[in-house]
Amino acid sequence: MPPEPLATAPAPAMLAALPATWRAPLVTLGAAVLALVAATAPSWGEMLHQWWNIDTYNHLLLVPFIVAWLVRLKAGALARLAPQPFAPGLALVAAALALWLIGRVSGINLLAHAGAVGALQAAVLTLLGLRASLTLALPLGMGAFLVPFGDEIIPPLQVITAKITIALTHWSGIPARIEGIHIHTPAGLFIVAEACSGVKFLVAMVTLGVLVIFTRFVSWQRRAAFLIACLIVPILANGVRAWATVYVAQFIGAEAATGFDHIVYGWVFFALIVAGLLAAAWRWFEREPETYGWPPEALAQWGWLARAERITLPPAAGALGIAVLAAIAAALAML
Repeated sequence: MPPEPLATAPAPAMLAALPATWRAPLVTLGAAVLALVAATAPSWGEMLHQWWNIDTYNHLLLVPFIVAWLVRLKAGALARLAPQPFAPGLALVAAALALWLIGRVSGINLLAHAGAVGALQAAVLTLLGLRASLTLALPLGMGAFLVPFGDEIIPPLQVITAKITIALTHWSGIPARIEGIHIHTPAGLFIVAEACSGVKFLVAMVTLGVLVIFTRFVSWQRRAAFLIACLIVPILANGVRAWATVYVAQFIGAEAATGFDHIVYGWVFFALIVAGLLAAAWRWFEREPETYGWPPEALAQWGWLARAERITLPPAAGALGIAVLAAIAAALAML
């Protein structure tokens, strides 16, 4: 079905379509975001460095644009709602900042980064309200992918890749032996290094998978099947790629095969696997992207939501509370 006009309208038209009741809350939210980013600036600097300079996380540079696109698709639904600050959201902001502090003190960047991102998500809930946040549940959830993750699974991925490689190497008739992540063949020694573990491919596919299952599927069975495929296919494909490198090396030499592998894997192989996976799932797609999530009519039928929204607070109080929490967190981090 064609997208709603608001979903494809230029940004100025989209903003103009929002009622006046949205303008002050969005300004307040912008100020709160600036305060939280300033308080957790070291973590945002670390994340930006990883997004830009570490190829495992280069795909995360696209996440803000994906989030913006998903929000834009819901402009029509949001225009039919009125922001209503949600007091319990302040507790979530405090919890996220506490997580950030724990991460900074302990030196566990994953916790600090998750806390910095979570504080922004909680600020949206606090200042725009529960109903608006449920409407934006997918973009808010996709914001979690701003946190660089994956280093923790590199060692097991190296082992899995090595085992797939040695199995296929033996299957193809090449004599070889394996010692951990080291594979000895007549053409030389091959090591499944961190860069060859496939973690870059895997985390990118999981990010894509989450986006696809919530924008294109309705059935939870199909969502689960596609997400499982996004976990399994890149791991198996990476093993096949590593085996292909070993196999080709028997004829053209290890150095030439390795150089060719990096070019093909970086620019062609990943794109082919993504295209193949999406093509295989295409016939099972159940919805258009702009229909994702819960429409306002569905939210209006949730009695618990109306009761929860009674726990409100003045917008200025919510913004002030977030600013105070941000200042306290920044001060504690400097002790």
